[in-house]
Amino acid sequence: MKLLSKLLISFVAMGIVAMGIAAPAFAEDDWLRSVPDFALTDQAGVIHTLDQYKDDEFIVFYVQGVGCPIARIALPSYREVRDEFQGEKVRFLMFNSNIQDNLKRIAREADEFGIDFPVLKDEGQQLAKSLGVERTAEVFIINPRTKEVMYRGPINDQLGYETQRNHANEHFLKDALTTVLAGGTVNIEDIPDSKGCLVAIFDT
Repeated sequence: MKLLSKLLISFVAMGIVAMGIAAPAFAEDDWLRSVPDFALTDQAGVIHTLDQYKDDEFIVFYVQGVGCPIARIALPSYREVRDEFQGEKVRFLMFNSNIQDNLKRIAREADEFGIDFPVLKDEGQQLAKSLGVERTAEVFIINPRTKEVMYRGPINDQLGYETQRNHANEHFLKDALTTVLAGGTVNIEDIPDSKGCLVAIFDT
């Protein structure tokens, strides 16, 4: 994903130069994007807004999808990170941007698989489009005051396509949270692409 984004940026820049137009200065981390203000409803009927989390240091978002096996398998790892950071001012949420998944289906999935996180229904794919979401099971660390995305990528290296380690060797989300809570910056070049089910994004 990161490599593809950089190639697309390079091609666009070269095309602009070829037309005799000054090329804009693209940063390598432009793909991190930012989160917009939102007012989204979860599977319990509770409305969540960005503003209500401004007293938290960070929000962590997990991209959920009904029926996605990778999103289901990664759930315990996400819960483990949440439990490890209890006591820190970090809020752990999920959102679902799939057109076919309504709140009733999301609530049924949450009951069946013990999802004990609010799952915000991303109506109109507002979050997905702003964040550049491509797959489920990807996580984002967001500063709710600046709206800046501090990290995006997998939780760890345990899951792959048709592969699964018994134990993770790399704990990307935990390490990223530790870094940003200490005031540091995550080196996104060290983070691999996330594995998950495709999220179809529709133009409106």
